[in-house]
Amino acid sequence: MNIESKKTGRIRARFHQFLEADASGGVLLILCTFAALLWANSPFQDAYEHLLHSEIAIQVGSFHFEMHLLHWVNDVLMAVFFFVVGLEIKREIIAGELSSFKKAIFPALGAIGGMIVPAALFVIFAAGRPGAQGWGIPMATDIAFSLGILSLLGKRVPLPLKVFLVALAIVDDLGAIGVIALFYTSNLAVGYLYYALAILAVMFVLNRSRVYKIYLYVILGIVVWYFFYLSGIHATIAGVLVAFTIPIRRELNEGIFNKTLPKISIDSSLTTPYTISDSDMHKIDHLRKNAKRVLSPVQFLEHKLHKVVNFFIMPIFALANAGVHLSSGSSTGVDYDYISLSVGLALLLGKTFGILSVAWLGVKLKIAELPNGIKWNQMFGLAMLGGLGFTMSLFISNLAYMDVAMLSAAKIGVLVGSTLAGILGYCYLKVALPKKPKC
Repeated sequence: MNIESKKTGRIRARFHQFLEADASGGVLLILCTFAALLWANSPFQDAYEHLLHSEIAIQVGSFHFEMHLLHWVNDVLMAVFFFVVGLEIKREIIAGELSSFKKAIFPALGAIGGMIVPAALFVIFAAGRPGAQGWGIPMATDIAFSLGILSLLGKRVPLPLKVFLVALAIVDDLGAIGVIALFYTSNLAVGYLYYALAILAVMFVLNRSRVYKIYLYVILGIVVWYFFYLSGIHATIAGVLVAFTIPIRRELNEGIFNKTLPKISIDSSLTTPYTISDSDMHKIDHLRKNAKRVLSPVQFLEHKLHKVVNFFIMPIFALANAGVHLSSGSSTGVDYDYISLSVGLALLLGKTFGILSVAWLGVKLKIAELPNGIKWNQMFGLAMLGGLGFTMSLFISNLAYMDVAMLSAAKIGVLVGSTLAGILGYCYLKVALPKKPKC
């Protein structure tokens, strides 16, 4: 086996590990969504609302910071989620599926179509009525949910199809981040924003100066988040910007690291069933230190936080935000069902035809190429799965609507549209994919 094939094998193995974590997280996300819906529509719904609006405070000396539990989830935990998204985007742009024009253009075109067409459909459906500001809700694809559904088809799914979905979702996230920053920000306090940008500049200087101490970036990142929160720009954007300052270079290359391995061995003559010698303890500490240095801070943090996001932050977000009162009506007597319909159709139809049509147009214009192993009928099913907006769509709903009835209507549209997109996409791919996996 040559060096190139070994390298390809390692990349595929890491990619499969990434997919498995996201797919399992997607299943847990589905369970938490159903749990939230049942809780919010049960006799215990008052307890659900009371829990979400419980005040949680941090006080150190004269410093006092207080928010509702729901805000801790949506502003703090989601900032960590956006931080990991930022790390993934940076890695993909520098060394992954978005690292070259040839690799990036096909999924990028699909993502662009999958953002523009759903937003346009929403505007058309909701034209002239209250709630038109929710056009950003159907623009995003939930990577955990979509990979969770795709994983149900097992080894029948060709790897290029999975790679396309991941790359599309990453470009999609980048677009959603831009929309949040530009269109869902109000009451801007410029002074605090200047403070945040100044600290970000310091972090970029640290990066360029080859400072690899992760705790420095974490401490400064928390301060950046706080100033963004005070500035009026949604604090989760700070997570993405902080991620872009994290070094992607490695402190120690693999050649030097490999040279240290043969020198590390435990002297069995000095061990007991319960202890090893002090000198061997120092050897292990040295190995542990070098093992951390051979990983770039971006890769180290992404590895450490990926499961935290998939198995803790996203399920908590679902529990806090998917609990919609299905019988909710407007206190003003206005029927907002058209918002639910607009969001649902934009996710189901807009995403499907937006992703497919713009990607197809790119191939016809010879801007992009259809990857080997992917057929257009399979792309149609995958484009349907792109309509699984869920997490980001729910998040943007919270930013778009202050009115409780509008927000509930939007969330119902997200849940129904995403569910239909997942079911129809799965059923279609089950027929379109080959019955036997290709080796």
